[in-house]
Amino acid sequence: MFIEDDAQMDSFWVQSALGAIKAIAFVYDIITLPVYLVIQRPWIRRQESRRVKATPISKKLLVDEPTKYAPDDIEAKIIKNDDTELTYRTTEPPRDVHVKMLQENIDTLEKVFNYVAKTHSTKRCLGTRQILSEEDETQPNGRVFKKYNMGDYKWKNFIEAERMAASFGRGLRELGLSPRMNIVIFAETRAEWMIAAHGCFKQAMPIVTVYATLGDDGVAHCITETEVTTVITSHDLLPKFKTLLAKCPNVDTIIYMEDQLHKTETTGFKEGVKVLPFAQVVKIGNDSKFENVPPKAEDNAIIMYTSGSTGTPKGVLLSHKNCIATMKGFCDMVTIYPEDVLIGFLPLAHVFELVAESVCLMTGVSIGYSTPLTLIDTSSKIKRGCMGDASVLKPTCMTSVPLILDRISKGINDKVNSGSAFRKALFKFLYQYKVKWVQRGYQTPFIDSLVFKKVAKLMGGRVRIIMSGGAPLSADTHEQIKTCLCVDLIQGYGLTETTSGATVMDYRDMTYGRTGGPLTVCDIRLVNWEEGNYRITNKPYPQGEVLIGGDCVSQGYYKLPGKTNEDFFEEDGRRWFKTGDIGEVQTDGVLKIIDRKKDLVKLQAGEYVSLGKVESELKTCGIIENICVYGDPSKQFTVALVVPNQKHLEDLAERHGLKNKTYEELCSSPIMEKAILKEISEHARKCKLQKYEVPAAITLCKEVWSPDMGLVTAAFKLKRKDIQDKYQHDINRMYAS
Repeated sequence: MFIEDDAQMDSFWVQSALGAIKAIAFVYDIITLPVYLVIQRPWIRRQESRRVKATPISKKLLVDEPTKYAPDDIEAKIIKNDDTELTYRTTEPPRDVHVKMLQENIDTLEKVFNYVAKTHSTKRCLGTRQILSEEDETQPNGRVFKKYNMGDYKWKNFIEAERMAASFGRGLRELGLSPRMNIVIFAETRAEWMIAAHGCFKQAMPIVTVYATLGDDGVAHCITETEVTTVITSHDLLPKFKTLLAKCPNVDTIIYMEDQLHKTETTGFKEGVKVLPFAQVVKIGNDSKFENVPPKAEDNAIIMYTSGSTGTPKGVLLSHKNCIATMKGFCDMVTIYPEDVLIGFLPLAHVFELVAESVCLMTGVSIGYSTPLTLIDTSSKIKRGCMGDASVLKPTCMTSVPLILDRISKGINDKVNSGSAFRKALFKFLYQYKVKWVQRGYQTPFIDSLVFKKVAKLMGGRVRIIMSGGAPLSADTHEQIKTCLCVDLIQGYGLTETTSGATVMDYRDMTYGRTGGPLTVCDIRLVNWEEGNYRITNKPYPQGEVLIGGDCVSQGYYKLPGKTNEDFFEEDGRRWFKTGDIGEVQTDGVLKIIDRKKDLVKLQAGEYVSLGKVESELKTCGIIENICVYGDPSKQFTVALVVPNQKHLEDLAERHGLKNKTYEELCSSPIMEKAILKEISEHARKCKLQKYEVPAAITLCKEVWSPDMGLVTAAFKLKRKDIQDKYQHDINRMYAS
C-alpha cells in the first residue's frame, strides 16, 4: 500500500515539475518567437526543404542535350505514351569545386593529388594518432585487458603526402612492376593506405581493393583472379600470408605497413617471396630515376571487390573517370569548407569511404585516421583516463553506415532510460520540443546548448555533418541522430557499380527516410517491375526498379562478361546499371528506396514479403541488435534469426524471473524466445507491418554477427545465403514448431 502511494507521489511530482517546465517553455516561446522569426527566417528553410530537386525528362532530351537542359521546358518533353519507365535529372547547377575541376582539366585521381599539393602545400593533410605504449589494465571484474596509452596526432602536409606517394610509386617500379599491372591493397584504413593508392595511380597501376574481413578463400580469390604479383598489407594482416601464399602462386612480393609499437615478424613465409616494410619501398623510390606515368581518364583506377551479400566476391572495374564523376557530384551536394576536419575510420576498400576521402583531399580538408577500437573515450582499446581519437581530433565531418548510427541511437536511448523518471520525462519533452520547432523551420540554440550539445561531445563536440551510406537509414534513427547530436545527417544512395554515386540528400531537406535527388553527374530511371506490382503509374508516386545512368557507372565486372551484360547496358552513348532496388520518386524529385527485388519472397498464400523492409523496421526495436528474416515460399509465415542486445536482454530476463543467467543461457531459453517474440510483435504493430510480415517464430543467436564471421559484409549488410547455411537447423526447427 505504502509502495503504491510512494509511486503515485513520485509520479505526481514528476508531472507537476514537467508541467511547470512546459509552462516556462510556453512563455519563452511567446517572448522569443518574434526575434527568432526575424533572425532565422524559417519560411526560407521550409521553402528550400520543399523545393523541387529533380524533374522527369524525355529520351529525346537525353540524346539532344545529355548534360544540360532548360528546366522550364521539361514538362512539355515528358514521354506521354510510355507507361513503363520514367527518367529524372537534377535541377541543381554545378558548384565551385566541380567547375574548378573542369577548368583545371582534373580528370584522374593522379591529377587530384598533383593539384592539391600545389594549392594547399604546407597545410596538414593526413594525420595518424601516436600510440605511446600498450599497457595491462585491470577491469572491475578482475580481468586484465591490453589498452593503448595514446598521444597526439602526427601530421603530413599536402606536399609531404604527395612526395611520399610519388616515391612509393617509383619504389614499386624499382621492384619490377610496370604501368597497368594490378596491385592488391589488403589493409585496414590508415594514412599509408591512401599514400600507397596514390603511389600506384602515379604509375598508372590499378589498385585491387580487398576487404580485410573477406575471409581467406575470398582474399585468395581476389588475388589470384587479378593475377597480381605484389600485395600491400599491414603488420596485423601479414601473418595471414603464411597460409594464403599457398593459394596465390603468382605473388612474389609483400609490402607491409609497419606497426607503431611492435617489430614485424618476417620469417616463415614461402621461399622466394620478398617481404618488405612500407618505409623501405619509399626509401628505394626516393633515389629512383623512374618518371611518373600519368593514367588516362578511361584507365582503370580500381578493381574494387564487393564483399557481396551473395556468392563469390565480384571485382567492379572503376575508372578514373568514374571516380572523378562521383567526386564532382558529391561536391555539388555537400558543402565542405577547407577548415573542416574528417575523421576516417570506415574501410577504404569501400568505395563510399574512398570517394568521400578523395573529396576531402580535393577541397583541402585534413583527414585524421581512427579505428572503431579507439574512436571515442569509452572504446575498447583506450586506456582509462586517456581520450579517444574523436576527443583529440575534434572532427567536423565524418562518414558512417546505418548500423553504427543505429548503435549510437540505441546508446542514447539506454542512457536516457537508465535515468530517473523525471530525467526521462524531461528528455522526452525537450526532444519533442526541438523536433516540433525544427519541422517548422526554426533552430533551437538555447535547448541545444542546454542539453543536446552535451551529447554531441561524444564525437569531440564539433561534428557538423555526418554522411551515411552503404545501406538504407531508418527514419527514426535519422531523426534521433540529427536531433541529439545537432548535426546535418546526410543520407546518400549508391553502389560500388556506380562508384557510390546516384543520389544525395540536400542538407536543407527536413524530411527523414529518403535518399535525396540525383547527383549532377547521373540520371535516375524508374522501370516497371510487374511481378512486384511496382509501376511508374502507381499513385501517389511513380514506383519501379531503380536504374542509374551516367559517368559514374562502371564498365562492368572483372572477367565476368555474362554478369556484366546482365546488369549493365549502353543507351545513346550513356552507361546504365540495373540496381535491383525498388524506389519511388516523390513530388519534389527525391528518391526513396522502398524494396529490393532479391529480398522479395512470395509466401504460400500469395502475399509478397520484403525481407529487407521488415528487417529495417524491426531493427529499430531496442531488444534487437541485428536480425535476419527468412521466408520459405512453401510456408504461410516468415521466421527470424535475432541477435539480441545484451543489456536489453538481461533487463527483460530480470522481469521474467531469470536473473543471474549468462547471455548464452538466456539465448537458449524458450521463455526469452517467447518474451522477445511478443516484444517484436508489439513493435511491428507500431511500425504498421502487416500480420503476414511479422515473424511467427524466432531463434536467439548467441554470436554477434561481424564481418570476421562472414555473416555480414564489411558494410554490415546481411549475407543471407551464409546466414541461412549456418542456421539451417534452427530454420528447420522454427518451421517444424
